[in-house]
Amino acid sequence: MLIFIAKRLLYTIPILLGVSLMVFGLVQLIPGNPIDLLLPPEASPEVIAQMKAAYGFDRPLYVQYFSWLWRTVQGDLGYSIFTGAPVARELFNALGNTFLLAIPAAVLGFALGVTLGTVAAFYQGTWIDKSLSALAISGVSLPNYWLAIVLVVIFSVTLNWLPAQGMGFEGVPTSWSETRSLVLPVVTLCLIPMGVVARVVRATVLEVLNQEFVATLHAKGLINREVLFHVLKNAAPAALAVMGLQFGYLLAGSILVETVFNWPGSGNLLNQAVFRRDVPVMQATIVVLAFFFVLVNLLVDIAQAAIDPRIRR
Repeated sequence: MLIFIAKRLLYTIPILLGVSLMVFGLVQLIPGNPIDLLLPPEASPEVIAQMKAAYGFDRPLYVQYFSWLWRTVQGDLGYSIFTGAPVARELFNALGNTFLLAIPAAVLGFALGVTLGTVAAFYQGTWIDKSLSALAISGVSLPNYWLAIVLVVIFSVTLNWLPAQGMGFEGVPTSWSETRSLVLPVVTLCLIPMGVVARVVRATVLEVLNQEFVATLHAKGLINREVLFHVLKNAAPAALAVMGLQFGYLLAGSILVETVFNWPGSGNLLNQAVFRRDVPVMQATIVVLAFFFVLVNLLVDIAQAAIDPRIRR
């Protein structure tokens, strides 16, 4: 098991290096110069040159890349061009707010997905299966930004039950009045992972149910709850793989949802950085989100190997 974990850790190094190179290259392709946004149109060439030298934009691209990579490895994410604040501080606060949405959305979406997929598989072909499958497909198909707007119109504008935008608290919510602002974005974010997990779990559980060992378990006199445990254990590796990907998507793919709800998370921070041409914030946010994506999938690989020893070979 330790050899398996060591190999997986070594595999992450070239992946992260490749991600850093792609992020740096793509950011350079964005039209516009961030220095132009800071200086007035009548700024002299000398002032423009000084600003470029201050942010390192006057050096060759490969020098800029290795310099930025070395600082990032050391934990120095630089300073925002727009606000002048340390990028690490802004990103840390934004990531904390994003996790406040992603973790409840993941727990709710995965729990509903596993439940719906398992029930649909055990009632294959019945109206229960068709209804739950339709619900799962709807969760995958509906654009989350459109659903966010619909939920705001219904529960905030029409019924006035829940706040439409903002956090309404700092840190971790401690009361219902503070938690209310989490409800709409969490529900919006949980639907896609719920639908994806439900579809995968249904297909995997059906495949397991058709294997011979399930009939053997029934023949030995095991009750349905014990049979269900063995079925879910065999279906767990495939479900965990999808859950890892979906949790990564919740962290990196919540830009539109955070924008609709004006949630001060990493997605909203990245969206603002793109419009401001704030290169240090863009690079740091994308790289850190990619790091968490790789880390989550590494943990999923280890969990899969712990459940199914065949994966270690």
